[in-house]
Order: sequence, then C-alpha cells, then structure tokens
Amino acid sequence: MKERFSLLLLISLSQFLLTNCTGQSSNSNKQSTTTQKKQATTEQKPPQNFIEGKDYTVFDRVRIMDKQGFTQPVEAYSLLLPKGWKQQGEIMWTMPGQICAGNNAWLKASSPDNKYSLDFLPNQIMSWMTNQQLLQWNMANQGNSKYCTFNQPIGAEQYLRSGFVQELGNPQIVKAESNSAVVTELQNLFQKGKAELMQYGAADVQGYASAVNAEVKWNDGTEGFVILGVMVYETTIANTYNGTYDKTFTTAITKKTVFKYPAVEKEKAKSLFAVIMASMRSNTAYNDAINNFWRQVRQDKNRVHWEKIKLMDEQTKQMGERAVAQGNQRLKDMDSQMRTWEAKQSSQDKMHTDFIKTIREVENFRDETGKYEMVSGYDHAWSRGDGTSFVLSDNPNFDPAFVFKDQQWKQMKKVN
Repeated sequence: MKERFSLLLLISLSQFLLTNCTGQSSNSNKQSTTTQKKQATTEQKPPQNFIEGKDYTVFDRVRIMDKQGFTQPVEAYSLLLPKGWKQQGEIMWTMPGQICAGNNAWLKASSPDNKYSLDFLPNQIMSWMTNQQLLQWNMANQGNSKYCTFNQPIGAEQYLRSGFVQELGNPQIVKAESNSAVVTELQNLFQKGKAELMQYGAADVQGYASAVNAEVKWNDGTEGFVILGVMVYETTIANTYNGTYDKTFTTAITKKTVFKYPAVEKEKAKSLFAVIMASMRSNTAYNDAINNFWRQVRQDKNRVHWEKIKLMDEQTKQMGERAVAQGNQRLKDMDSQMRTWEAKQSSQDKMHTDFIKTIREVENFRDETGKYEMVSGYDHAWSRGDGTSFVLSDNPNFDPAFVFKDQQWKQMKKVN
C-alpha cells in the first residue's frame, strides 16, 4: 500500500512541477510640437500601397482563460498572435481522487488561410516500476487515461522519433538538436520539488532531463518547428515487506509545441514563431493559486496515508472550495496590477527563449508602457501605447500612422 501511494504522489507532484520571460517622457508642449510635425510629415508622404503580412505584421495579445477552476474565468497566460488568427484552447482540471488528477492545457491557433498553425499539446505522464507485482496491480486498478499511461522511461529525442512523429502524421525529421539550456531549466524545476518528494517516504529521488528542438517536413509541402522536453523522475522506495528497495519511474513529457508553415515561407515563419513564443506571459498569481491547491492535496494525502484514514470525497470538495475561494480573492486583488506587470515582465519560460535564440536573435524595443522583446528579423516596430497592439516591419518607408490614418501608432525605440 505504501509503494502504491508513493507512486500516485510522485505522479501528482510531477504534474505540479510542469504547471510551474523606464521610458522617457517629454513635456506637453514638446509632445504637441512633435505630434504636429509628424502629422505634417505624414501628410506630405506620397501614397504607397503597403501590404499587411508582407510589409508589416500586426499582432494582438490573446488571453487564455481558466474557465473551470474558479468561480469566474481567470487569466492563466497570454501571448501575441498575428491579427486575424483564429484560436481556441482550454485549461483542463482533473480533480483529486480521479485518474491523472492535476492540471493540463492545450491551445490551437491558425492563420485565416490555415497555411500557418500553432499547437500547444497537453502534457503527458508515463509511469513504470521495477516491482512487477506492484506494476500489475496499478495497471489493473488505476488504469490508463488519455494523458497518463504506463510505459518505460524515455528521452526527448527518442520520444520524438518513436512516438511524437506518429502523433503529428509521420513527418520527416530534417534536423533535431539537443537544448542544454532547456535541460538546465527542467533540472531546476526538479530540484524545487525533490525535497517535497522526500517528505513522502522516498529513500532517494533522481531526475534526468532532456529536450529537443526539431525541424520537420510533411509530404504536402508543409514544414514545421517542434519543441519537446522530457523529465524522468527515478524514485527509490523501501519495501517494508521484504527489506529490499523498489524503483518507480515517472516520465513527464512537456512543452509539446508544433508550428506549421508553408515550406517556401520559412524565414517569415521563423520571425512569426519567435515573436509569438517570446511574447508569452504567465499569470504568476494564478500559478501560485493552483500550485498551492495541489500542494495541499498532496500533503493531505500523505497525512491520511500515515494515519490510515481514507480521504473522503466531501473533504476533498471542501478543501478545494476553500482553496479556490482564497485564490479568487487574491486574483481580484492583483487584477488591477496585472497589465502593468505584464508589460514589464520578461519572458518566464526559458525553454521558449532558448529555442528562439537558436533560430533568430532578439532585440528590445520600448514605448511609454515598457520594454518588449522582439526578434531581430524586423528592423522597425510600432505600438499604440496600450501594451496589446504592435506592428513590425522591415520596410523603412512604412508608417502605420499614415497607412491606418491613426495617430495613436508611435514608433518604438530600440534599446539594450
């Protein structure tokens, strides 16, 4: 019983680890003079036919909401998508007491013509153990779910070649590279949770991280960028019945990202993908709320286990309601500060940042709302000063204030 329970705790904790990137202003007279000069300059420019998507790209910030875990929808994260892109996604909750309890998420976005698409696929958990009797018992009593299965541990590139490509329609792998920076990030996440695992009766816990960036090609002339990270948790558990030790393995497959594009537009695709991934902003208050909820679940499970008391569904429900109520109150308090924080926050997902740097360097641009990280593939950037709308272009003659007849558009300054 102790070994079975420790495995469930390990799976729960690994999901938790997966769940967890000053402008100058002038006086009003100077602003007025500058605006008048710019309007005069704009009116004097000869008419030109600028093409959106070719001479410039407009990005809008999309906010992904958790509609299940709280009494009202709460923002989980946000990212920039090109104007006009369709998107749908979900933050999924599997409550305590069910198979694969924890949080998961997915997102699918695509261009209006469906030539470009972005997929964030749900995380996956695979479990295995050296004690064959315990393995058979768990397989018979716990069973598989869509995102939690029983399989031996595997590395990132091996998983890409043996399983993920089938999930993607069997594209050809053109290039696959290990990402040492991502490996370091995954190991840091593991270290944060190791101490908690040890509290639940594990004799020893080891973590093995791997990550891969890949380029793939389909037979229909479509190509794609793939990101994939894998963390293997090896836990040694004392077998109190025979005095030996058993090992359990939990493989967490995370950051399953696929960006598809027409093969003839690879350079444009690199720029779009880099902007999207660099723009991701996590809601730290939201992350804290759900991490605290699942930490409390794990601690209560451990206490009940040692006291030989079953965890009742009603207790779990009450605990969840209290945690959600506290989280809701905290999220309300921080909502007014969210937009300012979002503009100032640097990208928190090093995996995204490191992948971006492998395909294109980045530049920083600033407007009155703060500093933003953009790819160096674009020489000029404009914003409307709302932290949401941006235009990027390589054309030195392009001016959105002139093209859109909207003086709210201001050119951003390139900064370090």
